[in-house]
Amino acid sequence: MQYINFPLVASLLGIFTAQVLKVPIYYAIRRKLDVGLVVSTGGMPSSHSAAVTSLATAIGMQDGFTSSVFAIAAVFAVITMFDATGVRRQAGEHSIVLNELIEYFNEKDVNIRNEKLKEMLGHKPIEVFCGGILGIVIAYYLGLII
Repeated sequence: MQYINFPLVASLLGIFTAQVLKVPIYYAIRRKLDVGLVVSTGGMPSSHSAAVTSLATAIGMQDGFTSSVFAIAAVFAVITMFDATGVRRQAGEHSIVLNELIEYFNEKDVNIRNEKLKEMLGHKPIEVFCGGILGIVIAYYLGLII
């Protein structure tokens, strides 16, 4: 009898680990401490990618890599990771341009918005790749413990 849902725990641990790792990675690159990254979207590594790859890996380890459930999880992972570098990243790029326009108009006393749009929405391909590798590693080692 199994008392723990291995794929669920692996996926949640993937999210948590990726989110926590964003802080020291950001600090190492920019020499600025930003603990708010723990609860933000975007950045290195991708927590979405870590979540879906740890989920798929854990399902594969538990139910077999030829199971239908693994196939569903793997396709879900690919779609999620593709979306992170595509649509969500483009939305972030649009936010950057819109924020510049808002700032320009506000300087001209045409106040159209007081708050900036969130710019860090999607991921660069390397952030998605690293998140994916992180998720696989987490599921593998968690599987050895469980």
